[in-house]
Amino acid sequence: MKTKILIIVFVLFNLTSYSQVSTVTNAITGRTWMDRNLGASQVAISITDSASYGSLYQWGRLTDGHELSNSSTTTIVSTSNNPGHSDFIIGSDDWITPSNDLLWQGVNGTNNPCPQGYRVPTLSEWNAEIATWATQNLSGGFGSSLKLPATRYRSSSSAGNAFNYSSTGVYWTSTTFSFSGGNTGSKAIQISNLGAGISTLSAVRCAGYA
Repeated sequence: MKTKILIIVFVLFNLTSYSQVSTVTNAITGRTWMDRNLGASQVAISITDSASYGSLYQWGRLTDGHELSNSSTTTIVSTSNNPGHSDFIIGSDDWITPSNDLLWQGVNGTNNPCPQGYRVPTLSEWNAEIATWATQNLSGGFGSSLKLPATRYRSSSSAGNAFNYSSTGVYWTSTTFSFSGGNTGSKAIQISNLGAGISTLSAVRCAGYA
């Protein structure tokens, strides 16, 4: 069973500039990021600023409209890297069969959802950022240059409904992993008032986070 979760994607700026996207740079790590979550209309002004939540991507999918919190749903799993529609695919561990771990790898990833010159960050890059925060929790994330808010979640069950978090943010990484039976999943960072670490839901590839 191949699984993946979906979060609001916060993307790392890499190598080339993109004139219409504002950036922030961590002076300690030297990494430059977009100044807001992918799909957000503004930089977060509070942890619960809904305008800063951004889009709800299924791991590995293109920007095709499925990432909108009110997009329609379907239970038909795609057999292609590009489903060819904007429906949020529910009722399965993955939106695609067979699963493909390479869709979000680097700026040239097949389905990289980010603006030109940006990519989804790796787990190691997220961990390096978190280590520089004043506190390694949601307050520290919001207080950092990234201005991370709490996020939304869209379930791959529950009819694909979207829910708001008030004290947790879950963010995709491009990092995948293997577990028993030869299956693979995708890792996400979960940031709460209690701390920051790998999301325990990171094996559910059809769910959606913002």
